[in-house]
Order: sequence, then C-alpha cells, then structure tokens
Amino acid sequence: MNSRNITRIKSITDTKNTKDIIVYPGHPYPLGATWDGNGVNFALYADNATGVELCLFDSTKSTKESAKIEITERTHQIWHVYLPDAKPGQLYGYRVRGPYEPENGHRFNHYKLLIDPYAKAIAGTIEWHDSLFGYVLGAPDADLTFSRTDSAPYVPKSVVIDPNFDWEGDTPPKISYHKSIIYETHVKGFTKLHPDIPEEIKGTYAALAHPVTIQYLHDLGITAIELMPVHHFIRDRHLAETDLANYWGYNSIGFFAPDVRYSGSGVQGEQVFEFKNMVKKLHKAGIEVILDVVYNHTGEGNHMGPTISFRGIDNASYYRLTEDKRYCMDYTGTGNTLNAMMPNVLRLIMDSLRYWILEMHIDGFRFDLASTLARELHSVDRLGSFFDIIHQDPVISQVKLIAEPWDIGEGGYQVGKFPPGWAEWNGKYRDCLRDYWRGADSMLGEFAQRFTGSPDLYQNDYRKPTASINFITAHDGFTLHDLVSYNEKHNMANLENNNDGESHNKSWNCGAEGPTDNPDIIALRSQQKRNFLATLFLSQGVPMIVAGDEIGRTQHGNNNAYCQDNEISWLHWEEADQELLEFTRKVIHFRKNHPVFRRRRWFQGQPIHAAGGLEDIAWFLPEGTEMTEENWRHDYAKSLGVFLNGQGIRSKGPKGETIIDDSFYVIFNAYHDKLEYTLPPEKYGTQWIKVLDTSENLVDEDRGDFAAGEAIIVQGRSTVVLKQQDNLLL
Repeated sequence: MNSRNITRIKSITDTKNTKDIIVYPGHPYPLGATWDGNGVNFALYADNATGVELCLFDSTKSTKESAKIEITERTHQIWHVYLPDAKPGQLYGYRVRGPYEPENGHRFNHYKLLIDPYAKAIAGTIEWHDSLFGYVLGAPDADLTFSRTDSAPYVPKSVVIDPNFDWEGDTPPKISYHKSIIYETHVKGFTKLHPDIPEEIKGTYAALAHPVTIQYLHDLGITAIELMPVHHFIRDRHLAETDLANYWGYNSIGFFAPDVRYSGSGVQGEQVFEFKNMVKKLHKAGIEVILDVVYNHTGEGNHMGPTISFRGIDNASYYRLTEDKRYCMDYTGTGNTLNAMMPNVLRLIMDSLRYWILEMHIDGFRFDLASTLARELHSVDRLGSFFDIIHQDPVISQVKLIAEPWDIGEGGYQVGKFPPGWAEWNGKYRDCLRDYWRGADSMLGEFAQRFTGSPDLYQNDYRKPTASINFITAHDGFTLHDLVSYNEKHNMANLENNNDGESHNKSWNCGAEGPTDNPDIIALRSQQKRNFLATLFLSQGVPMIVAGDEIGRTQHGNNNAYCQDNEISWLHWEEADQELLEFTRKVIHFRKNHPVFRRRRWFQGQPIHAAGGLEDIAWFLPEGTEMTEENWRHDYAKSLGVFLNGQGIRSKGPKGETIIDDSFYVIFNAYHDKLEYTLPPEKYGTQWIKVLDTSENLVDEDRGDFAAGEAIIVQGRSTVVLKQQDNLLL
C-alpha cells in the first residue's frame, strides 16, 4: 500500500495515543457517505470552498472530533475521500474553509461543524447555542463579524448507514389517481394518544406500521397516507426558548434523512430501518406513502440565521441571493429560498427524490410552496428547468407528483398552471365549497366547476379531473370541526398575540363561537360536517381528508398549530365522534363502489348514444327544470340538482371493458330552510330511492321510493343522493 495514502494523526480526544487512519482518494460520486461493504466514500459539493475537513466522532455524546481528515482530493466542485476502515454507524460532519465575505455571498467558517446535505441519517437534534452562528451575536452589523467559537458540541452528527434491507419483494401499490383517497397525517400526532398502541412506540414510524393503525386506515378506506414533513428538520430557536416546537416540520435541513424524532428504535441508522419497515407494512396493506417535501428553503433562515449546513458549505451556491449578496431572497416567508436554478441544487433535489423512491420505496410527493421551485429569475416559469428535469426523469416522473401551487412572492398563486403529469392542491375548490355551505354569496357556476373536477383550471391543458386534489381542510388552518365552530382564529397559545395564521377562513360557527351546550347548534354543526364530507367524496377529482376530521378533532380554534407539539394537535382517540367516523367510512366506500363519482375523463354534457340519448351530466333547478345560462350567472343561488349518468363514464377498465354504473341524482341545498325539489322527468329515470341524506346521517342505505316528477322535501343545509332504480337503457 502506498504510504502517501496513510495519514497518521494524533487522537484529538486522547493526546497520549495515536492511531492510523487509512485514507484513499475516493470518488466524487455518489455524493454523501456511501458504504460499499468494505469502506465508506465521502463526497461533498463545495464549489467556492478552499478546504474541507472530514470530522469523525466516536459517539452521539462526543463534543470533540476523534479525528479530523483534511480532504485533498477535488474533482471539479466536489471534495472526496475514501476510508476503508469506516463502517455503518460512523458519526461525522464537515468543516469547510473559504472566504468570509458576506457582501459577496460567502459565509465560510471552519469553526462551525456542518451537517452533510446528503446525510442518510442524522443523530440527534440541534441544541441551540450562540456558537451555531457564523458571526458574533449582538455586535453592530453582527452578520459581518466572524465567530471563532466551536459549534461541534451543539450540532447533530451525520451518520453512515447500512443501505441493505430485506424488502421481502415489496412492490409499490401504484393506485391510480381516480381510485385514490388521500389521508394527510402527522407521524407523531396520529398515534401519540392512541390507547391501543404500545407506549414505547407511540408517535413513531413503528406506530404507523402497527396493525391497529393499518387496520384503521384500511377500514376507513384510505389508499394513501400523505405524511407531513419527515425530512430531518430544525426546531426554531425562538420556539425552543418559549417551550414551543416546530411540530409541522416545514424547516428541513436533511433532505435524505428521516427525522430522528419519530424513531422508536435508535438514532444511528436505526431510524432508516424503522421507516423502511413502516413503508413495507403499509404497502402490504395496499396503502401508498406520499411525503410532504420542502425543497423550497432550509432551516438556516435568513442572513442572520445559523450556520449549520448549506450556509457554511457554500452559501452562494445553494441559496438565492439578492442583488446585494449579503441577503437572501425570500419567496417562502422563512428567510431563504433554495436556488433551484443552480445545477448543484437541482441535482440535490433530484437525488433526494430518487433516493426516497428507489431506496425508501416512497410512492409520491407533495411539494410545499411548489411555485418557488418554478421561479426563473423572479417570475414563476411553469416550464422551468425543475419541471423539465422531473418530466424526463424515468424514476421521478412515474410517481405521484402533487404541487402546493403557490408561494408568497409576486405571481406565486399558480393554481391550475402546473404542467401535465402534476396534480395540485386545489385551493379554489376549498374556498368555493366553504363559501357554498356557509351560505356566502357565490355563483352556482363555480360550484359546478369544482364539483366536476375544475375543468376551467385543467381541461384545456390536456390534464384530467384527477389533476385536482380536492380538500376542505388541511394541516394549515381550521380542522373540520373548528371550521363549523369558530368565526375567528384563536391562536393565543402560539404566543404571537393572535397575529399569526389566516384571518379570512371562510368559516361559520353556526351561531355560537366555540363550545356550546345548545343542542340545535350542535346538531347543525354535525350536519355541516357531513355536508362537507359528502360533497368532497361525491366530487370528481382526488379527495384528501386531514387525519382527525373524521372523528371530530378540534384545535380549539387554533388555525396555525405549527408550534403545538401537544394535545392541541394530537388526535384524541378516546374522544372520537363515532357517528361521524361511521358516516365518513360509509361515504368513502360509497365513492369507491361507484365509478360515476371518480371519472378519469371530463364530463361532456352531450348525449351518450344517438340523438335523443341522455347527457352524461345534466343540471336542474329545484322546480325540476334544466338550468339555463342565466341561472349559472345568478348570484346568491343556494340550491341545485345534478343528474349523473352511470352509462356515460366513457372510460375503459384495465382489460378494455366498458365501465357502467348506477345513475344518480344529487341535490345540494345550502339554503337555511327546507325546500321542495321536483325530480327530473321520466327520461332520466322513472323510479328513484334515497341512498344518502346528510340531514338524516344516512349513507348507502335504501330509503323511500320516489317517482319521476315527484316533489320531495329536502331539509335546509343538506345533501341528498337518489339512485335510479329502473336502470334504463339510454
């Protein structure tokens, strides 16, 4: 062995002893720390750096390195070294040298230990201390000063992992969008208070994989869980100092590492095995796993933020900077924006996505503030390089890609404008449905668009109804129970004097703010929740429900519980509204049993067969007459009926078979009082039975027998579904 490949260094922790560390040049790819069965290759992108040290640690409690290795090999912008004696479980970090010139965008500081951006596991969490900042806090123009305090004791260490795992032949469920029921949930909050989950694993990946959890999701009818961020994230200092937490996790620092907070098995790579096991068990139950990912910014904040990873590795190469390079561009409201225009950042994002798909078997992603990733210069470019790369990638392009189609920058609201192949959180669906059921002035035309999959947003772009992810509530905002119980936000627990969170929630408290003993208000709130759920699962598009809405979870009016890692946010299983849960379960399965409510193609409003045949969809006034153009433009209308032709689905099954379903007549009455509805004429069906009524808590049960043209009473603020009995050949 060539002696120049052996570095003999003094032990930093024990100066009386020495040890030999064998060092090979290694390779620039793959980036990160990669164990090949014999040793570990370390590779770090740092274009503007002048020197890089690999720092090794003996334990998670170590405050000093056991070894520092000067990396001398550099291929283009990548620094690399290979340690044949290193193994999985090895803890490490980097120190990076370079100019400290904030005015030129450079903030190198080798006194700061840095997390590997490609770390597959991170042991521990940030312990806040002034040494984490690259400058001297409190000094004039503080961020222009230079801190010489070592941050190693306070920075979590990157971990070399063993990538081997027995997947037992796991394959992705690959559930089509039109068959999907998405359940947005939080790893910890979902199981923390569950009475049937073992205490030692509550709030962990293992708890999501527990048979009790999986059985619940299966019985409810869920096909995919959408996990709020599990990329390793930072708890903001101001939250830590007030005993609050970054509960939601939208503050990523490790785009490859499952967050250690949700590990019940260990911190030195065990969290990776636990996560994989969760995915494997969910897949066995036919449930997909979608990750909410935050590639638009990192947890390092603005120019006054800490130096923990990207800022110290190469600030100018990772972040979007203003014309005055001292400052970060902020399209996210978090202080910084990752620069997806830079090839190294694009590679980081794509490598991360491919890793989660290929190595962690993830089925899709929901991209937080996705408009930020589309920005070329200052504008949002829907065909920017980010989308070009994803579109041509043979791995990433094949999973579910869901955009949160907005950010806080100018022109950032991009609902309906993402490219084909993408689905979107449809904020217009949410707002329209909230307005309709609270009785706000709204146009029936928009309600019809949202109910039919929002063709005004997606049809002209060669997209399908499944491009619309329909939701009434999400993690951000009121829960469903609070949506019908509060007119105003109540966020005092966040310690921001109730100034945080959205002030315009399109909510209605049904007559009293918050908890009440009034039985009429309680009954109305329950009915309104059923209206929202029924409309959601009867609409074309992909329905998404937030964990806990089906059991009446409340946050007591807090519509921004991002910092509440406590009983405000957790699901209270022992207080579950069992009637609402049963209604939700039934309406989900009702949707799944009837393809007419989950079409893959757009309604055409044209006869199905020859002249004289019935349309695939038709709209009616309460009097039983078809709606005119003038009716669609009429404000303040609260009531309508819609005929859905079960023989007009126009899609083929997996073997080319024709798909036929029952035909239905759906009545939406958002008026405050009962109304008389006249059923359509005989050509639409001679006999009907009621199968859903939110005023009676009725789902998928035959009730009554009604004839064509008959007048029926529909209670105020209710949804009624009638099924055609005679199965006419249309």
